[in-house]
Amino acid sequence: MHQIEPYYRWRDDYIASEDALSPFFDTQYNEFTFDKQIYNYLIHPQWDYFGSQTLYLKILFVDYESQYAIIEFIGEWNDAINNDIMLLKREILETIMAQGINKFILLGENVLNFHTSDDCYYEEWFQDVENGWIAAINFRPHVIDEFKSNNIDYYINFGGILNDLNWRQLKPAQFFLLVENQILKRLN
Repeated sequence: MHQIEPYYRWRDDYIASEDALSPFFDTQYNEFTFDKQIYNYLIHPQWDYFGSQTLYLKILFVDYESQYAIIEFIGEWNDAINNDIMLLKREILETIMAQGINKFILLGENVLNFHTSDDCYYEEWFQDVENGWIAAINFRPHVIDEFKSNNIDYYINFGGILNDLNWRQLKPAQFFLLVENQILKRLN
């Protein structure tokens, strides 16, 4: 797992640690020592810790004018024990939403498992984005099944083209428009 880096090709466009509005502003990364781990597995030092012992993230891009954020995850999303959604909501999402962000693209290719608790924080997040949306991209089928079996897909958009997007070939604005078009088709 230590070789899985957060996506880095958009660093010319955005770096969360250099964004004064980001919850990770001024974060310093240790490039020579693996200082983060999930269970007994070391992970790349560029991943950001937000309070969870099993889930890390990287804010890859934020566009304050178009009101969207793209966030990549790695690890085990565990609401049952760690209440990861509560930590994510309170520590990261509320800070971003305070800046007007109401559209979220969640990249889940590296989310290995999901363990549910209840859907209260998902419902709260969904209500907070009011005129926006939340889209989950490329999550693993068994993880999507767990989200769906716990009715979290009521709050987060999964499925269809969102499960198999080749997003790395796109610039952030292109990726956002592709996802937004899919969401708008569902709403109409």
